[in-house]
Amino acid sequence: MTQLSAAQTGTTSGSSAGGKTLYGGKGTRRITVRDIAAAKERGEKWPMLTAYDAMTASVFDEAGIPVMLVGDSAGNCHLGYESTVPVTLDEMTMLSAAVVRGTSRALIVGDLPFGSYQEGPTQALRSATRLVKEAGVGAVKLEGGERSHRQIELLVESGIPVMAHIGLTPQSVNAMGYRVQGRGEEAAQQLLRDAKAVQDAGAFAVVLELVPAELAAEVTRTLQIPTVGIGAGPQTDAQVLVWTDMLGLTGGRVPKFVKQYADLREVMSGAARAFAEDVVGGTFPEEAHSVH
Repeated sequence: MTQLSAAQTGTTSGSSAGGKTLYGGKGTRRITVRDIAAAKERGEKWPMLTAYDAMTASVFDEAGIPVMLVGDSAGNCHLGYESTVPVTLDEMTMLSAAVVRGTSRALIVGDLPFGSYQEGPTQALRSATRLVKEAGVGAVKLEGGERSHRQIELLVESGIPVMAHIGLTPQSVNAMGYRVQGRGEEAAQQLLRDAKAVQDAGAFAVVLELVPAELAAEVTRTLQIPTVGIGAGPQTDAQVLVWTDMLGLTGGRVPKFVKQYADLREVMSGAARAFAEDVVGGTFPEEAHSVH
């Protein structure tokens, strides 16, 4: 990979010994894909979270999360769908625009939903252009390795940065199910081919989902672009989680790879019960909450 200067990458100074960092870095401008490339060269690990609305995104932006994915996982988390498949481009455009409005520093990556790029490069460009022009995202994400090579190539040639997604690709759940990808020599070699294909096509990063840790480490060593793991072990360049899983809002069973850092479901449920009991008992509103 060509060495980039600080001026070329536009990296900002972080709080750690004056170094350049994605997480914790200072500055008011948006993080770009050039900053992501520079982080790979430095060997810096970085976090990514999903976000689907302006308010949540603003909290993560203030916390220093450098990259946010407006994932089609919104279908499961916020829109009530059983999978990501029903999510539409209109919905992704609306959600992505909200996240962009709620942030000032993070690189916002908008997902291309199922059916918005599978027809070929021209459809992919038309769909990605909507997310860039109408929502204001800094990059788009699409699923598929070798099969999406031409789509990625045209988007990148047209000036739209692309984050690829291989391994478990949720939009293909009806064909592959929810299971670990890349187990066995043949499957591992296919995943490596997919990873190299998206890099060759110009993707600036690639998500590895539900991939054996050893294979994800090999992919990370092999590629010049950053790898983003989700259920892919600790050796990827970055890690991403769905925020409702990470903060315990999802409820019920969550994937093994999820670590819960809070239990917002219990906090919100407790607050709702306390409010309801105050209303039923006549203790809310009190004088302090009344106007005259």
